[in-house]
Amino acid sequence: MRIGIDARFFGSEQKGLGRYSQKLVEKLEELVADEGVEYYVFLRKINFDHFQPKNKRFKKVLAEYPWYGWQEQIFFPLLLNKYKIDLMHFCHFNVPIFYRRKFLVTIHDLILFHFPTIENTTLNRFWYFFKKIAYHSVIRSAAERAEKIIAVSDFTKKDIEKELKITENKIIVTKEGFDINERIEKVSCQTILKKYDIINPYLLYVGNAYPHKNLEKLCAAFELIKKEHSDLNLVIVGGEDYFFTRLKKYVRSRKISGIIFPGFISDVELDVFYEKAELFVFPSLYEGFGIPPLEALAKRIAVVSSDRTSMPEILGDAAQYFNPEDVNSIASNILVVLKSKERRSELVKKGEEILKKFSWEKMAQETLDVYKKGM
Repeated sequence: MRIGIDARFFGSEQKGLGRYSQKLVEKLEELVADEGVEYYVFLRKINFDHFQPKNKRFKKVLAEYPWYGWQEQIFFPLLLNKYKIDLMHFCHFNVPIFYRRKFLVTIHDLILFHFPTIENTTLNRFWYFFKKIAYHSVIRSAAERAEKIIAVSDFTKKDIEKELKITENKIIVTKEGFDINERIEKVSCQTILKKYDIINPYLLYVGNAYPHKNLEKLCAAFELIKKEHSDLNLVIVGGEDYFFTRLKKYVRSRKISGIIFPGFISDVELDVFYEKAELFVFPSLYEGFGIPPLEALAKRIAVVSSDRTSMPEILGDAAQYFNPEDVNSIASNILVVLKSKERRSELVKKGEEILKKFSWEKMAQETLDVYKKGM
């Protein structure tokens, strides 16, 4: 029996999809002991050396086909057929339309079904129209042809049922996990923060800057908060791209002071950023799951979050919620928690119970169970 895993997004550099692919493969390696099954992990050049198999049942294969491109549609299926994969797991919806062997697909969210605006892309309107059609066609085809669909939250499952007209019993929920790194020594923390000119207390956001992440409203809310906390910073962590460049331009145009953009940082640095933050803020309008708030809770940092989509499901009563479309609501709820040590302690305490529900090990075991049923 041969199981394939499309891990071309492998690694934290590829944001949420990359972290999911990486943790799935790494945790499966720890779980798998079945001598009758071989696992083939398909990677690109940029991450091929990042994965070094530790389990003899796992082999890595170079699949240098760009995501969402024509080579993925034509040549990737040929490569999979060459390796005679019995069950393929695509970790994202971009399943080649002409692939005809048995497969599973993980659908993290249906963001373009809900935010199909030109602002969500760098393409011009003409090409965006075709991109949107292609997206809908590929994801509908993948959902219809898949043996099973893996959703990362109950919210995403319901969204798939509604938007793609998929029956409930075809969708299995395997919720994602979060990372806890070893505590960094105090001197190291100071050194790392100083490297990025972070001296004052700060609010923290971690993630990308796509429009649905709602960061412009967060920055506008921070502008209001600064009137009461002039020494406060807002640190927005994420890899440099078109959307971060546009956000920086917005901040400059509003002349909002105290916002720091460190860019992409290492896991060790990120651990420090979480540990030393006053609060973690997550203003997203739409999330299929949302890992960063859990990572913040794991570092005993109180979370102030949007009340939309999957966030109440994931965070339960371990967050202070706000209306993400109302700048005053964002600012006032941040201030409530910022001013109250008791509220921060309460949220962190509740977070301890919430965190027990999620782990990458649990996610991998549930995924392995799906594989076994599909063999």
